[in-house]
Order: sequence, then C-alpha cells, then structure tokens
Amino acid sequence: MNRVVVVGSSGSGKTTVSRALADALDLPHLELDSVFHRGGWSSTPDDEFRARAAEFTARPGWVVDGNYTSHGMRETVWPHADTFVWLDLPKRTIMRRVVSRTLRRVITREELWDGVTEPWTNLYSLDPEDNIIVWAWTRFDHIRKKYEAATADGSWDHANVHRLTGSRSVRSFVQSVSESRTAAS
Repeated sequence: MNRVVVVGSSGSGKTTVSRALADALDLPHLELDSVFHRGGWSSTPDDEFRARAAEFTARPGWVVDGNYTSHGMRETVWPHADTFVWLDLPKRTIMRRVVSRTLRRVITREELWDGVTEPWTNLYSLDPEDNIIVWAWTRFDHIRKKYEAATADGSWDHANVHRLTGSRSVRSFVQSVSESRTAAS
C-alpha cells in the first residue's frame, strides 16, 4: 500500500482518513480540495489541476483524497494507485457530518484552503454549487453509482479496493493499517 486514493461523498471523512493513512504509512498526502479551490471559491483551471496532481503522483508513494473525476482525476491519478479506499457511509451519517462540520466552519470562520471560508450566505442557498449541505444531499446517489461502476467496469482492477460502509469499519481499517506498519518497523 504505497499509492492510495481515498474517495467518497462529501462528509464521508476522506481527508481525515487519508491523513491518518499517510501518517501510518509515512507517505505524503494531497487533499485535492486544497488544490482545486482558490481564494473567493474560484477554481483552479483543469489543465493546471491535472498537472499538479500528476506531479504529486509521480512520486513513488502518496495518499490522495478527493473525487474530481469530471476534472480528470480518473485519468490522472487512478491509473497510478495501488489501493482505493472508498468511504461508502450511509447517507444519514454523511448528512449529520456535513451539517455539523459546515455549521462549525461558518461559526468559527475556519480557513479551509487559500483563505477560503464557508460564508453564512451559502447556508441560505439551495444551489448545490454554493451550499455543501445541498451538494452532499443531491450528489450522494450519483457518487455511490459512480464508484459502484468503477468497481464493476474494471477501472480499479489494477489495485486493492477497500469499500468501507460504516464508521466502525473505517476505524478498524485505519487501525489495522497503522498496526501493520508498526509491526513491520
């Protein structure tokens, strides 16, 4: 397990899990959100986004978290992975996490990336592009179908796939990776 891609719905815990795996495996970590989102919630152009991801994944080992298949990550990152970790948690878990995380970020003015914060006004919007809570609700089924297709169409056949369907299985997986790394040291 040297080149790990962590995917899942917004709020599934991609960044938390990928940071823990990177730490356990002593590998560099890349959060795709931090590359894609720029100040003022503008987006990195796709060619630059793909180039930065390709440069990072040219290393011998890494952990990358994020989806971005419509921005070329399927072609740029996936072929180099030896492990996929799909956080396929129930929608109720995702929504509870997204709502509490978003409210915390809005209230505390937590900086996400490049000076980006969650504005109060996004909470009033029903546009999924502006409101992560609406995004998570409306995109949940699409994301699950996308990764079910990837497991069925051969896109992930070159790698080990771990589909984790509950918080307990996620904790157990991360712990087992950490313990196996410690035992190997």
